Amino acid sequence: MLDKRNWLEAVSGKAQIGKVLEMNRYTQKYGLAFSEEDVQMMVMERKNVLKEQKRVEFGQSILPQLIYEFCDSSYIDQSNYLEIMLRLQEIFYLYKNETMDELTDSELLHFMKEQFENVCYGDLEYLEETCLDVFSQAVRGGYEGYKQTEGKGEYSRFDEVTRWDPLLYVEALKDFE
Repeated sequence: MLDKRNWLEAVSGKAQIGKVLEMNRYTQKYGLAFSEEDVQMMVMERKNVLKEQKRVEFGQSILPQLIYEFCDSSYIDQSNYLEIMLRLQEIFYLYKNETMDELTDSELLHFMKEQFENVCYGDLEYLEETCLDVFSQAVRGGYEGYKQTEGKGEYSRFDEVTRWDPLLYVEALKDFE
């Protein structure tokens, strides 16, 4: 017989699975869908990550928001969908802690997606170890500009990495001809 806590976890887990499976209706237009087994794995991993990060999540899981934010990414296809979403979930909770919960879920998700697409070009390691690390340091240092932008367009304020200017690159190539 289930005790009260296990019963609540079972009911909550089924509800989370149902919510994430409902997202398939939306994500199918991007060629993405999770199986029930995939979602069960994601819910179990969520539980593990929350425990590892010493976090408690009340109400709805972040998974539907995470899926909605990232499903149209040019770096995600069906072959890497589960792996990337599992990793993004882990990164999300880590950086909720690293930013001391100063950002709303939406602000953090917007920032993550923008960097994933435009700076990291789908590289999760660069997202975690560079973009989010630099941004979280700024937030811990008192930066609050993200509140007006909902986390969009923020990284350029902190990015110290010199990147190639596309026009300069083309000019440099001409010199080699």
